[in-house]
Amino acid sequence: MAEDVKSRPSIQGQDRVGYDLSLIFRLKVMFSAFWHSKVRVPVLILSTALIGIILATAYATVILNQWNAPFYDAISRRDLPGFFYQLKIFALIAGMLLLLNVIQAWLNQMTALYMREGLTRDLVDQWLQRKRALRLASSGLIGVNPDQRLHEDARNLAESTTGLVIGLVQSTILLVSFIGVLWELSSGFVFRFGEYAFSIPGYMVWAAIFYAASASVLSQLVGRKLVKLNADRFSREAELRFALMHANENIPAITAARGEENERGRINTDISAVLAVIKKLAMANVNLTWVSAGYGWLVVVIPIIVAAPAYFSGGLTFGQLMMSVGAFNQVNTALRWYVSNFGPIAEWRATLMRVTDFRQALTTMGDDVDLKETIAYERSAPGTLTLEDVTIATKMDEEIDQCGGFRLQEGSVTIKAGEKVMINGDHNVNRKLLFLAMSELWPCGSGKIGLPPTDDMLFVPQSAYIPGGTLREALAFPAAADTYKNDDVIAALEKAGLHNLVARLDTRARWDKLLDADEQRAIGFARLLLVRPQWMVFDEVLEGMEPEWQSTMMKVLEAMPEAAMIYIGRSDAYIEAFHPRVLHLEALAAKPEQGKVADKASNTPAPAL
Repeated sequence: MAEDVKSRPSIQGQDRVGYDLSLIFRLKVMFSAFWHSKVRVPVLILSTALIGIILATAYATVILNQWNAPFYDAISRRDLPGFFYQLKIFALIAGMLLLLNVIQAWLNQMTALYMREGLTRDLVDQWLQRKRALRLASSGLIGVNPDQRLHEDARNLAESTTGLVIGLVQSTILLVSFIGVLWELSSGFVFRFGEYAFSIPGYMVWAAIFYAASASVLSQLVGRKLVKLNADRFSREAELRFALMHANENIPAITAARGEENERGRINTDISAVLAVIKKLAMANVNLTWVSAGYGWLVVVIPIIVAAPAYFSGGLTFGQLMMSVGAFNQVNTALRWYVSNFGPIAEWRATLMRVTDFRQALTTMGDDVDLKETIAYERSAPGTLTLEDVTIATKMDEEIDQCGGFRLQEGSVTIKAGEKVMINGDHNVNRKLLFLAMSELWPCGSGKIGLPPTDDMLFVPQSAYIPGGTLREALAFPAAADTYKNDDVIAALEKAGLHNLVARLDTRARWDKLLDADEQRAIGFARLLLVRPQWMVFDEVLEGMEPEWQSTMMKVLEAMPEAAMIYIGRSDAYIEAFHPRVLHLEALAAKPEQGKVADKASNTPAPAL
């Protein structure tokens, strides 16, 4: 497998945009994903049925082409009974072809549907593996706008793959069928020049091949830029969509800051980037149209011109001439499938590149992080949580004492079950990184952290995640909605000060939009009453809350006196309620010879690992 990979990611680090992979390798990746998916059986059944329908259509098309000879001969003889008889035959053939076309259209749609299901579910499954989505977000440009790759790119790839493969198979079958017909017709082509007469075996076949090959070569030369341009367009479109979505979700903050003009400028910059790529793409398509449309119009007369010598010399009847023209057009259409589909193929390759790059980034993302130093994690002794000489680095792949990290001032600390602790420190320390480190999401640093069993711990971030759906589902997250008894859910809501939401437990809504910041945090505290973990780690969750809400949250925590609580941040309400043991974080000084200063990181979210 390694031999198919031409190199590592083409651009490393935060600017990485993709992988330099061969087309064969990309196809192997996607075929392997398909073969191990649940849609393999229905897609194979539909594909088998499609091949059968395409074969039947090709046979009926050959019969229709043969019908041309007696039909046009009847016209040339002015044979009215023969003319009507041939029309009856045409009605039967056309009716059969119509039925086959309808069945094929249905099979096409169902195949595309199953292909999209398999691809989208595979990408989502890979994306939401433990820690992968979070770490992908810090992997550079390839981790930007994953929704575009999971939704639009997956849809485009599934639909275009289905359409192109079916078109290729159909063209190949028609080519094989009509080359035989055209070769047989060419045997009657005798060319006479004065006293000399000669024939060229397969004359019409070679003419069709030359005509289609010349169109293919010109299309390749003219349209080779389309793959890269389409990939650039998909990327710019994703960035524009994200900018619009981000602005829409933050309209209140933008309006309050009188930032409409500034935001409009940002969005217009993204619009300009999209339009610039589309202009280049439009010119490339226009240049390709010169070739595709030009050859398309020439095909109206080319087969007649090619067969004209044999016709005018008396070697063909008028009906045989029209039959030869029909067969030539079928062979030419089959041979020119690549020409006619050069644009769609370019889009397909661009989409394939984006999807396989995304999947490759996910599947090659191991659990280990390549850092100079990492925090060691272990299971602690029963009833304890330990922090031994823990130092947190604020950047990846850097030496800790050169990148403005921080450490626990107390050195080695043991926290016992049921104990209440607060960890705060200097204002220039990004305490959120300690929260991520304790939840095993930020291993950058040194020292050792001993954690209780995972099922006994619950980490409460500053902003609670409120999934879409019912409020009952939001309260139970990440468990199923029916995990907890209805009475317990109602009691948890009331204890957390959310009495007014009890009647709306089973209402589906965007609760992250309907609830204010304090209410959303209260949802997180209500979850605590349902889960009742033995260990809780909080990330500045009380900062910024109204005093009344803080008082209510303290009552929630006081209802669980047996639980150990570690509050990372500063909260007077927490101190007054529990009189916790206070630990301190201190910033590390940078090495003087490096000319660096300590990182003045604010308490904003760190880049996700």
